Amino acid sequence: MNPDHAHAHHHAPHKRPAYEPGALLLSPVRYDPDMPRPATTVAGSLLVLLRVIAGALILWEIAREWDTFFADAIAADPSLGSPDVKAILLGLVLIGGSTFLLIDAVLGILIYRGHNWPRVLVMLFSVISISTVFTAWWVRGEEITLDGTFLSLSLDILLLLALSSRSAAAYARRNERRPEND
Repeated sequence: MNPDHAHAHHHAPHKRPAYEPGALLLSPVRYDPDMPRPATTVAGSLLVLLRVIAGALILWEIAREWDTFFADAIAADPSLGSPDVKAILLGLVLIGGSTFLLIDAVLGILIYRGHNWPRVLVMLFSVISISTVFTAWWVRGEEITLDGTFLSLSLDILLLLALSSRSAAAYARRNERRPEND
């Protein structure tokens, strides 16, 4: 064997197998407070912030098209026809949506800073969101459109991939001490 070839092979990066046994994936991560922030954590927090931006654009679109949305509601229930009711309902939608987006932005920042509970919470929200879209598609035959559900569905799937990675979990749990007898 060529010595240069053997030398080059020795320095090849360690590749992870396509399949990992569950016991390995569930094994505790190493206590390492000095662990550098992995790319998966940065990507996860950026995806949360992208989801906030997308949500803000959706709220802006709702405010812009409120008269059209509201016309459908008035057709269903004429007692909603008051301009005061229209303004109050728009305010409630915007305040509720903005509150949710603010919470999401704070969670994204906390994920970036390496906290574990926001990472788990965001993954839970993503699973619920993906499940809701899937259920709507399965039960009611709702289309997954490029201008609607596709963007949020894509962000949620990418979020799950990034934040459920072993490196993101290790970083979020890097300060946890565990008993040495594991």
